[in-house]
Amino acid sequence: MQKSLIKILSYIKQPSKIILYLMDKNFMFFLDDKKYLKIKYYLKMKKKLNLENPQTFNEKLQWLKLYDRNPEYTKMVDKNEAKKYVSKIIGEEYIIPTLGLYNNFDEINFEKLPNQFVIKCTHDSGGNIICKDKEKLNMKVAKKKIEKCLKQNYYNLGREWPYKNVKPRIIIEKYMATEKQPELIDYKFFCFNGEPKFIYVSEGLSNHKTAKISFADMDYKKTEFYRKDYRAFDKLPSKPKNFEKMKELAKKLSKNIPFVRVDFYEIENKVFFSELTFYPCAGYVPFEPEKYDEILGDMLELPKEKREEK
Repeated sequence: MQKSLIKILSYIKQPSKIILYLMDKNFMFFLDDKKYLKIKYYLKMKKKLNLENPQTFNEKLQWLKLYDRNPEYTKMVDKNEAKKYVSKIIGEEYIIPTLGLYNNFDEINFEKLPNQFVIKCTHDSGGNIICKDKEKLNMKVAKKKIEKCLKQNYYNLGREWPYKNVKPRIIIEKYMATEKQPELIDYKFFCFNGEPKFIYVSEGLSNHKTAKISFADMDYKKTEFYRKDYRAFDKLPSKPKNFEKMKELAKKLSKNIPFVRVDFYEIENKVFFSELTFYPCAGYVPFEPEKYDEILGDMLELPKEKREEK
């Protein structure tokens, strides 16, 4: 009760939080994408969004939301369709096995599932349920969470266009953690027109309080810049044995795309594809030092033909 009261009071003291809350709950549905993004960017980044001549990495991601709308992107963010798309380019051996695909929670036959698995929605981000022991899974809580996610169009939160027309479904995947690797590490390659320029390494993202994220260059050395909303690693985890292979695969998957983040796992010395992300942090990455927002923005070359069309 006390925590809820403190939260309410903080919102009253900061009206911007109220507006952001209303935007996240789709109360601002009547705004067109351009107006919506300008308002949200100002509230989150504390500065105006320059769409006429974007300079920073985050500004350019907002520009891409509006003007780079390749129909292929929709299948690339769909957690089921992305597997088909990626396997055609780099091969099925890099794909995490799918245990089932469903339209609603009641379709799932849990008796036929193994003891451990991961439940996701195909059309959003962050709606995962990790089941390490089927007998201990709270079905009521799981169903409530998944059904809530199914009703939500993820596009409405940040106007990330690729998600707008993804069919909401449930996908269940093989649980990939092992005794040797109880906590999987993500290797997220930031790719610019087919060239991986840097990565961030993340661990434990299911819990924001304990999660760690650090950026690294293509020699796997920790960078000066970091995300100020997460703890950084004191020391990067060991360099993956397949780091060069990951770079090669990331190049193939990001070819001819102005920007896309290509994510992998390394599990028992094998590479597995995780996901493709077009707008990390929805284009509100809190870089520290802040100057790196512009430095990294220089790496992102916006499509000339689309700028001329606009």
